[in-house]
Formats: sequence, C-alpha cells, structure tokens
Amino acid sequence: MHTDAVHQSQFVLLNESTTPVLSRLSYRADEPFAVTVSFRTERGRWIEWTFARDLLVTGLVKPAGIGDVRIRPDLSEDDALLTLEIESPDGYASFELEREDVQTFLDSSYELVPLGMESEHFDVDGLIDEISNV
Repeated sequence: MHTDAVHQSQFVLLNESTTPVLSRLSYRADEPFAVTVSFRTERGRWIEWTFARDLLVTGLVKPAGIGDVRIRPDLSEDDALLTLEIESPDGYASFELEREDVQTFLDSSYELVPLGMESEHFDVDGLIDEISNV
C-alpha cells in the first residue's frame, strides 16, 4: 500500500509538567515543505501548528527558528530530548520531544519526498489556482 502522508503520535511533556500531552506530527507529500504538529487539549480538540520541515531537521542538531515556532536540542544534560517552543498572541508553550521519535518521523517523510527534492513535488499551479479562487 502506498500513502502520501506520514503521521506519528507520541506523548510529550508540556513545560516540564508530569502529565503528558498527546501530540501528532504529520507530513503530506502534497505540502512537501511543511510539517504539522498537533496537540490534543483536555476538551478533546486538536491545536495545530504548521511550519517548515527544514526547521525540524535543523532543530535536531542546533537551535532553529526565530518566529512563532522554535526547536532545539534540550539545553539540559539529556541529549535524547528536543525542546519545541510555540508562541502566539494567546500564549506560550514549551514541549519536550523524544529526539529518536522526531528522527524516525523525518526518515519516514524522506521516503515520501527526499530532503532537497521538495520543489519537484510542489504544485505551484495548484497554489496559484487556490489563491486566485478566494
């Protein structure tokens, strides 16, 4: 079976809380430059953030991002963790992600669209049609 999307769910820790939060990383071949991270709220809703896949790739080894989404290796002594920070006018949150889980997710995304080949999978004409039909 061939699919054009990759999803990976995991529990992450919010702001050093002891209660884990269910999260989901998603990647779709028809949006080759982007990944989406979703967090399940206490009310059963999903909060989604979409950002560049390159940001996640870079964040595995060094701090990345200067805007609403930032990711970096954990500053503590635990190199098995990544810190994902998200910020909006409504607030700020910091999550700890397992580095191995993020790497596994990225490896699966590379099977759909190899790193550096995103432009070949991006439908510019489709984007222009979508924008012009608003």
